[in-house]
Amino acid sequence: MKITKEFIKKIPKTDLHLHLDGSIRISTLIELAKENGISLPSYTEEGLKKLVFKDKYENLGEYLKGFAYTSAVLQDKSSLERVAYELAIDNLSEGVRYIEVRFAPQLHQNKDLNIIDVFIAVNQGLAKAKQEFNSTDKVKSGAEPPFGYGIISCAMRMFDYGFSEYFDKLLDVHKHSERKWIFSLASQELVKASIEARDQYNIPVVGFDLAGMEKGYPAVDHKLAYSLAHKNFLKKTVHAGEDYGPESIFQAITELHADRIGHGVHLYNPKLIKNKEIKDKQAYIRNLAEYIGDRRITLEICLTSNMQTNPDLVELKNHPFKKMSESKLSVTFCTDNRTVSSTTVTDEIFKAVQTFNINRKDLKDIVIYGFKRSFFYGTYLKKRKYVRSVINYYDKIERQFKLKD
Repeated sequence: MKITKEFIKKIPKTDLHLHLDGSIRISTLIELAKENGISLPSYTEEGLKKLVFKDKYENLGEYLKGFAYTSAVLQDKSSLERVAYELAIDNLSEGVRYIEVRFAPQLHQNKDLNIIDVFIAVNQGLAKAKQEFNSTDKVKSGAEPPFGYGIISCAMRMFDYGFSEYFDKLLDVHKHSERKWIFSLASQELVKASIEARDQYNIPVVGFDLAGMEKGYPAVDHKLAYSLAHKNFLKKTVHAGEDYGPESIFQAITELHADRIGHGVHLYNPKLIKNKEIKDKQAYIRNLAEYIGDRRITLEICLTSNMQTNPDLVELKNHPFKKMSESKLSVTFCTDNRTVSSTTVTDEIFKAVQTFNINRKDLKDIVIYGFKRSFFYGTYLKKRKYVRSVINYYDKIERQFKLKD
């Protein structure tokens, strides 16, 4: 059976690395900007794709600039709820059955919106889409698996004035303190709020993340926040190896207890190892990859995003996914930002199948492992039952396409 784009769209899928503010519909961005008096470089989809949401970026820094516009329109409950709802609907339309939506709640805090309000608004949007889909006959009858989601709160590696009202206030209050201490404090506050949202408001906050400019802002500065998350059974992922080398990944795993790694695109890049004490760089990389494999630390692979932000990756065939796959590392395909990268989960998987000659068995393993390595909100037994329903449905779709052939 040939793996077609139609087949990929039909099978149940996950997206475990999905930024809310990077996945807003462009039409919604324009509409909300007009309603709230937010200035955009263009007020047409074509114009924004040319000026902001490009096919290629010079580096990660340029890629991240678009978030200033998307974040600006997400400063009230109704906008947050709407965008979260639409994001779930967009995923459901292409067969994605489980998503973990990540965002930085502190970027949306203001005088009218506290951090718990932000969590509530996003959760209401996602829950609305979930309720609508799971109330359909095909799900209620057990013919198809239900839709599920979790929320991952993102801390920022660094920030300055102008990021949000919350960060401006924090910088003012601690203006005589060392900057990295302020960054650490903000991360710790976010962990506490995430735990409160989960435990007191029953919001499915399933994980904690660290995002933003990687180079020059080491993850270890946020060690106290991750330790607090670890002690409170909040699962952990870290953006690492996206704009820095293998040492960043090692630090995320050993110092921050990361269960998963966001991107990890520079895992095999010895040129980016900066520690002069590491004499045998290839041995360091081999040992790190072996450790990742043995511990089943999952790599959240975002092919399109990586190609856009890494000029050295001239062709997709050069992406380290090939080595990751050959080493049997745990990987899952993700979009990163559906709007900023102009992609879907279906597109990401189809690109991988075409470029890396993924066969049916390996594709199924990768897709199902996305469900298995999710930060599922619920008991382990419920998660096992859910994964089994997904496998059964995957097998059903596969049989249907075999009959077509």
